Amino acid sequence: MSAASGPGAGHRPHPAHAVEYAVVIPTVGRPCLAECLRALAGSAGPAPMEVILVDDRRDPSGEPPGLDALGPLRARTTVLPGGGRGPAAARNTGWREVTAAWTVFLDDDVQVGGDWAERLQADLAAADEDTAGVQGVLEVPLPAGRRPTDWERNTAGLATARWATADMAYRTKVLAAVEGFDERFPRAFREDADLALRVLDAGHHLAVGTRRTRHPVRPADRWISVRTQRGNADDALMRAVHGPHWWQRAAAPRGRIRRHAAVTAAGAAALALALAGRRRPAALAALGWLLGTAEFARARIAPGPRTGDEVATMLVTSALIPPLAVGHRLAGELRHRPARREEER
Repeated sequence: MSAASGPGAGHRPHPAHAVEYAVVIPTVGRPCLAECLRALAGSAGPAPMEVILVDDRRDPSGEPPGLDALGPLRARTTVLPGGGRGPAAARNTGWREVTAAWTVFLDDDVQVGGDWAERLQADLAAADEDTAGVQGVLEVPLPAGRRPTDWERNTAGLATARWATADMAYRTKVLAAVEGFDERFPRAFREDADLALRVLDAGHHLAVGTRRTRHPVRPADRWISVRTQRGNADDALMRAVHGPHWWQRAAAPRGRIRRHAAVTAAGAAALALALAGRRRPAALAALGWLLGTAEFARARIAPGPRTGDEVATMLVTSALIPPLAVGHRLAGELRHRPARREEER
């Protein structure tokens, strides 16, 4: 292998006129981290002043796997413990160590483009003083030759999401001014939208850049859509902090929580009425639950590959999701009620 083709060969020394930036990557040690680091090291353009990798494994044994993929950037890389407190806390741990003017957040499952570093320089150089953040363009590759599954379509939504920290650059001084990420968001959901809204509320602007980053669909089991319903609790926190119309400002899909509530209420009513011996009302309520569940399942099955396995998964999870979504939302409303009262003062 020639010197020009090795990992990190695309990076040039940081010229005097280049915008200084650091890269912060939270990770739980997934195998995809190596590909993320390899792409970063191979991207053409001025190298980051530093790479800060926050190891958010709860019980780490040694360094996260894949660090050798950094090549020459390994000498500029610092690994910090995250303590398993979630991506918001991990990113805070990372950016607070940054001395560069800009902090660029990447997720450990993305792969920056071959000219990402050059385009990043152009994005940051074009930002005026009022622009506090510049978002990268995410590309989610979907399978050719068949329709995407429910999970693949869900991931593809990142391509149009605003301010996703899968690739998002912020001025480090602005992060300090707004005190970074809200660590009450325990998972990779809504914490990036919350930060962006607080930056906008502080009078800054956010822009979309030209750099491109690939976000593959990570492997997932059939229950992934059930587990993601925990994010409904984070929607309750968004409502508490940013008001009932936060989703419009963040250009976030409103989701089906109202329909889920109606379907769950119908199912609960059917069960209660049946236990009370009121057969006819119970049957009507059960019919409402069945029709609502069938509509939800059809909406998920119709655009998909419609394989036997996918259809079976959609049927089962479409019955489970509404009550779980409502339960998580109610739990979030109760948990974050103090935050709402604080915002109303």
